[in-house]
Amino acid sequence: MKLDGKVAVITGGAMGNGLGIVKVFLKYGADVVIVDYSDKLQQTLQELKNPKVLGYKADIRDKKMLIAVVNDVINKKGKIDILVNNAGIAKLQPFTEMTDEVRDSHFDINIKGTWNITQIVVPHMIKNNYGKIVNLSSVTGPMVADTGEVAYATTKAALMGFTKGLAMELVKNNINVNAIMPGYIMTPMVEGIAKDSNGENPQSVVDGIASGIPMGRLGTIEELGELAAFLASDESTYITGQGFVIDGGSTLPETKSVGV
Repeated sequence: MKLDGKVAVITGGAMGNGLGIVKVFLKYGADVVIVDYSDKLQQTLQELKNPKVLGYKADIRDKKMLIAVVNDVINKKGKIDILVNNAGIAKLQPFTEMTDEVRDSHFDINIKGTWNITQIVVPHMIKNNYGKIVNLSSVTGPMVADTGEVAYATTKAALMGFTKGLAMELVKNNINVNAIMPGYIMTPMVEGIAKDSNGENPQSVVDGIASGIPMGRLGTIEELGELAAFLASDESTYITGQGFVIDGGSTLPETKSVGV
C-alpha cells in the first residue's frame, strides 16, 4: 500500500491512461481526485463505486474553475500530495493544412492546461514541504514522430522542458517532478488516431502499430498506471526531472531491414 494516506489529483482520469492510473493508485491505497471535462466522468465514478474517489467536471483551460476545484479538495481532504497531469488531446492533421483551431487546442490543453493546474496545486505542496508531480509527455516529440503529429509532438516535447524546469525550481521544497513518455498504449486517444489515419479500417492501423513494436502489442493502461504509481510514491524519492519511456521497445529498432 505504497500510496496509503496520499491524496492524488489526476487530470483526464475518466478514461484511457488516466483511468489506468486511477485504478492502480486505488489499488495502492491512495485517495483519488479525478478532474475531467468529459461526460464519461459520471459513468466512471459509478463504475468505480469507491468512497475514496472524488470527481470534478472541470476544464483545465479555465483557471477559475480549477481554483474552485483545488480549494474544495483541500477543504475535504486537507492536502494534495500527488498531481498527475494526464489530460491531453491528439488530433492528426497535415501541417500545411492545420487550422489555428487545431493547433491552439493542443497548446491550450496539453501545455497551458497542465501549467494551470500545476500552478494552482504547487503552493499547497510547498506549504507541506512535500509533493510528487507526474507529467504525461510522450515518445512522440522528444524522440520520434509520425506525419500529421506536429502539434501533438510540439506540445509533448514542451512538457519535457516543463518537467525539467519545474523539477529544478521545486527540488528545495521536497517536491519531485518527473514525466512518463508512453509509446502506444491502447486508449481512446489511440483509437482516435487510428480513425484519423484510416477511417474505413482503423483496426488495420492498430494492427500495424503492434507489428512495429518488439513486444508485438500495445501497452495496457494498467501497465502505465504502475509506472505512475512508482513515480508518485516514496520509492522514487531520489529521482526528479526525468522522463521514463514505456513503449514495449517501439523506439529500440534502428532500422526495419538490418538484423540477423
